[in-house]
Amino acid sequence: MVEPHQGELDGQPWPIWHFDFYRFSDPREWEDAGFRDIFAGPGLKLMEWPDKVAGQLPPPDWVIAIEAEDESSRHVRVLAGTERGSAWLESAHQALWLEGPHAL
Repeated sequence: MVEPHQGELDGQPWPIWHFDFYRFSDPREWEDAGFRDIFAGPGLKLMEWPDKVAGQLPPPDWVIAIEAEDESSRHVRVLAGTERGSAWLESAHQALWLEGPHAL
């Protein structure tokens, strides 16, 4: 249901949490699992199947949709869900436009 990872941000440790809510049958399971504390803390939270915990999550900064086009290619769509997410998306877009994919 949740996998913790460790990243780095500006030379400092940065927690990364990967949530998979696929097996949840009731949105309240999110609260029962104690995930509110994780979401209140620092770090990156990545979620699969967020619709399974509807109404429990804070608004996402980004929604990333990945769709298979064929066996070897994917179509990725990134939408901003908050002002902060919009600013990050604009920064990422400019970095890609000005410096190419290696900039991220």
